[in-house]
Amino acid sequence: MNEQSGIFAGTDPFSIAGRWLEEAEKTEPNDPNAIALATVDSSSLPNVRMVLLKEIEEDAFVFYTNYHSTKAGELDESGKAAFVMHWKSLRRQIRVRGTITREDGPQADEYYASRSLKSRLGAWASRQSEPLTSRAALMAEVAKVTTKFGPNPPRPSFWGGYRLIPVEIEFWADGAFRLHDRFQWRRTAPGSEWQVQRLNP
Repeated sequence: MNEQSGIFAGTDPFSIAGRWLEEAEKTEPNDPNAIALATVDSSSLPNVRMVLLKEIEEDAFVFYTNYHSTKAGELDESGKAAFVMHWKSLRRQIRVRGTITREDGPQADEYYASRSLKSRLGAWASRQSEPLTSRAALMAEVAKVTTKFGPNPPRPSFWGGYRLIPVEIEFWADGAFRLHDRFQWRRTAPGSEWQVQRLNP
Protein backbone atom coordinates (compact mmCIF):
# COMPACT_ATOMS: atom_id res chain seq x y z
CA MET A 1 0.00 0.00 0.00
CA ASN A 2 1.31 3.42 -0.95
CA GLU A 3 1.05 5.62 2.14
CA GLN A 4 1.67 8.74 0.04
CA SER A 5 -2.02 9.20 -0.58
CA GLY A 6 -4.51 11.97 0.08
CA ILE A 7 -2.78 15.30 0.70
CA PHE A 8 0.65 13.63 0.36
CA ALA A 9 -0.07 12.06 -3.04
CA GLY A 10 2.22 12.84 -5.94
CA THR A 11 5.56 12.06 -7.56
CA ASP A 12 6.86 15.65 -7.60
CA PRO A 13 7.42 17.55 -4.32
CA PHE A 14 7.14 20.94 -6.03
CA SER A 15 3.67 20.05 -7.32
CA ILE A 16 2.64 18.94 -3.83
CA ALA A 17 4.00 22.19 -2.35
CA GLY A 18 2.11 24.21 -4.96
CA ARG A 19 -1.10 22.35 -4.22
CA TRP A 20 -0.75 22.93 -0.49
CA LEU A 21 -0.09 26.64 -1.06
CA GLU A 22 -3.20 26.92 -3.24
CA GLU A 23 -5.25 25.37 -0.45
CA ALA A 24 -3.73 27.74 2.10
CA GLU A 25 -4.61 30.75 -0.07
CA LYS A 26 -8.28 29.88 0.54
CA THR A 27 -7.99 29.52 4.32
CA GLU A 28 -5.17 31.67 5.70
CA PRO A 29 -6.23 35.19 6.75
CA ASN A 30 -2.89 36.82 5.83
CA ASP A 31 0.16 36.05 3.68
CA PRO A 32 -0.26 32.32 3.01
CA ASN A 33 3.07 32.49 1.13
CA ALA A 34 5.03 33.66 4.19
CA ILE A 35 8.10 31.61 5.01
CA ALA A 36 10.46 31.70 7.99
CA LEU A 37 13.84 31.89 6.24
CA ALA A 38 16.88 30.68 8.18
CA THR A 39 20.50 31.60 7.46
CA VAL A 40 23.78 31.60 9.41
CA ASP A 41 26.33 34.37 9.84
CA SER A 42 30.12 34.11 9.57
CA SER A 43 30.33 32.69 13.11
CA SER A 44 27.64 30.07 12.31
CA LEU A 45 25.10 31.84 14.53
CA PRO A 46 21.60 31.19 13.12
CA ASN A 47 19.33 34.00 11.95
CA VAL A 48 15.68 33.73 10.95
CA ARG A 49 13.03 36.13 9.61
CA MET A 50 9.75 36.09 7.71
CA VAL A 51 9.83 36.74 3.96
CA LEU A 52 7.32 36.14 1.18
CA LEU A 53 7.79 33.23 -1.21
CA LYS A 54 7.00 34.53 -4.69
CA GLU A 55 7.30 31.49 -6.92
CA ILE A 56 7.46 27.72 -6.83
CA GLU A 57 9.37 26.64 -9.94
CA GLU A 58 9.92 23.17 -11.39
CA ASP A 59 13.00 22.68 -9.20
CA ALA A 60 13.29 25.67 -6.87
CA PHE A 61 11.64 28.24 -4.60
CA VAL A 62 12.11 31.98 -5.30
CA PHE A 63 11.95 35.05 -3.04
CA TYR A 64 13.22 38.64 -3.28
CA THR A 65 15.12 41.06 -1.07
CA ASN A 66 17.66 43.89 -0.83
CA TYR A 67 21.13 42.58 -1.68
CA HIS A 68 22.63 44.90 0.96
CA SER A 69 20.54 43.36 3.74
CA THR A 70 21.84 41.11 6.49
CA LYS A 71 19.99 38.12 5.04
CA ALA A 72 21.52 38.66 1.60
CA GLY A 73 25.01 38.88 3.04
CA GLU A 74 24.51 35.60 4.88
CA LEU A 75 22.95 33.93 1.84
CA ASP A 76 25.82 35.01 -0.41
CA GLU A 77 28.48 33.95 2.07
CA SER A 78 27.16 30.49 2.90
CA GLY A 79 25.30 29.66 -0.31
CA LYS A 80 22.80 27.69 1.78
CA ALA A 81 19.49 28.30 3.53
CA ALA A 82 16.40 26.66 4.99
CA PHE A 83 12.80 27.73 5.46
CA VAL A 84 9.52 26.55 6.88
CA MET A 85 5.98 27.41 5.74
CA HIS A 86 3.36 26.90 8.42
CA TRP A 87 -0.39 27.18 8.01
CA LYS A 88 -2.45 27.18 11.21
CA SER A 89 -5.72 26.92 9.29
CA LEU A 90 -4.61 23.68 7.59
CA ARG A 91 -2.44 22.40 10.44
CA ARG A 92 0.34 21.70 7.97
CA GLN A 93 3.89 22.79 7.32
CA ILE A 94 6.62 22.36 4.71
CA ARG A 95 10.30 22.39 5.64
CA VAL A 96 12.96 23.00 2.97
CA ARG A 97 16.78 22.97 2.98
CA GLY A 98 19.16 23.53 0.10
CA THR A 99 21.55 25.71 -1.85
CA ILE A 100 21.11 29.34 -2.90
CA THR A 101 21.73 31.24 -6.13
CA ARG A 102 20.80 34.79 -7.13
CA GLU A 103 17.96 35.62 -9.52
CA ASP A 104 19.20 38.93 -10.87
CA GLY A 105 17.98 38.98 -14.47
CA PRO A 106 14.78 39.49 -16.48
CA GLN A 107 12.72 37.44 -14.02
CA ALA A 108 13.67 39.83 -11.21
CA ASP A 109 12.88 42.80 -13.47
CA GLU A 110 9.45 41.35 -14.24
CA TYR A 111 8.59 40.73 -10.60
CA TYR A 112 9.81 44.18 -9.54
CA ALA A 113 7.65 45.80 -12.22
CA SER A 114 4.60 43.87 -10.94
CA ARG A 115 4.84 45.41 -7.47
CA SER A 116 2.87 48.46 -6.42
CA LEU A 117 4.51 51.82 -7.12
CA LYS A 118 4.93 52.54 -3.41
CA SER A 119 6.67 49.19 -2.91
CA ARG A 120 9.00 49.85 -5.83
CA LEU A 121 9.89 53.27 -4.45
CA GLY A 122 10.28 51.79 -0.98
CA ALA A 123 12.90 49.38 -2.32
CA TRP A 124 14.95 52.41 -3.40
CA ALA A 125 14.40 54.32 -0.17
CA SER A 126 15.21 51.63 2.38
CA ARG A 127 18.81 50.85 3.31
CA GLN A 128 17.64 47.52 4.63
CA SER A 129 19.12 46.30 7.93
CA GLU A 130 21.10 49.53 8.48
CA PRO A 131 20.40 51.79 11.51
CA LEU A 132 17.61 54.35 10.96
CA THR A 133 17.44 57.64 12.88
CA SER A 134 13.65 58.01 12.62
CA ARG A 135 10.53 57.13 10.65
CA ALA A 136 10.52 60.70 9.36
CA ALA A 137 13.98 60.19 7.85
CA LEU A 138 12.74 57.13 5.98
CA MET A 139 9.68 58.97 4.64
CA ALA A 140 11.90 61.86 3.55
CA GLU A 141 13.97 59.39 1.53
CA VAL A 142 10.77 57.99 -0.02
CA ALA A 143 9.80 61.52 -1.08
CA LYS A 144 13.28 62.07 -2.51
CA VAL A 145 13.24 58.94 -4.70
CA THR A 146 9.64 59.64 -5.75
CA THR A 147 10.76 63.01 -7.11
CA LYS A 148 13.78 61.43 -8.78
CA PHE A 149 12.10 58.44 -10.47
CA GLY A 150 8.44 59.40 -10.81
CA PRO A 151 5.85 56.73 -11.67
CA ASN A 152 8.22 54.22 -13.32
CA PRO A 153 11.29 53.53 -11.17
CA PRO A 154 13.74 50.94 -12.53
CA ARG A 155 14.71 47.94 -10.44
CA PRO A 156 17.61 48.92 -8.16
CA SER A 157 20.86 47.10 -8.85
CA PHE A 158 20.96 46.22 -5.14
CA TRP A 159 17.53 44.54 -5.16
CA GLY A 160 16.63 41.17 -6.63
CA GLY A 161 15.83 37.55 -6.06
CA TYR A 162 17.20 34.35 -4.62
CA ARG A 163 16.46 30.83 -5.75
CA LEU A 164 16.60 28.05 -3.16
CA ILE A 165 17.25 24.69 -4.83
CA PRO A 166 16.39 22.05 -2.25
CA VAL A 167 18.09 18.81 -1.36
CA GLU A 168 15.49 18.13 1.33
CA ILE A 169 11.75 18.84 1.57
CA GLU A 170 9.52 17.62 4.37
CA PHE A 171 5.72 17.65 4.32
CA TRP A 172 4.12 17.62 7.79
CA ALA A 173 0.45 17.35 8.75
CA ASP A 174 -1.06 17.45 12.24
CA GLY A 175 -2.24 14.14 13.65
CA ALA A 176 -4.40 13.17 16.61
CA PHE A 177 -2.55 12.79 19.94
CA ARG A 178 0.54 14.39 18.34
CA LEU A 179 0.97 11.36 16.06
CA HIS A 180 1.71 13.59 13.09
CA ASP A 181 2.27 12.49 9.48
CA ARG A 182 5.69 13.36 8.05
CA PHE A 183 7.10 12.54 4.62
CA GLN A 184 10.67 13.52 3.82
CA TRP A 185 11.95 13.89 0.26
CA ARG A 186 15.77 13.81 0.01
CA ARG A 187 18.32 13.83 -2.80
CA THR A 188 22.09 13.94 -2.82
CA ALA A 189 22.29 16.96 -5.13
CA PRO A 190 20.03 19.15 -7.28
CA GLY A 191 18.85 17.18 -10.28
CA SER A 192 19.40 13.78 -8.68
CA GLU A 193 16.59 11.35 -7.92
CA TRP A 194 14.39 11.95 -4.89
CA GLN A 195 14.14 9.36 -2.14
CA VAL A 196 10.97 9.49 -0.03
CA GLN A 197 10.48 8.11 3.46
CA ARG A 198 7.94 8.42 6.22
CA LEU A 199 9.31 9.80 9.48
CA ASN A 200 8.24 9.24 13.05
CA PRO A 201 6.25 12.15 14.54
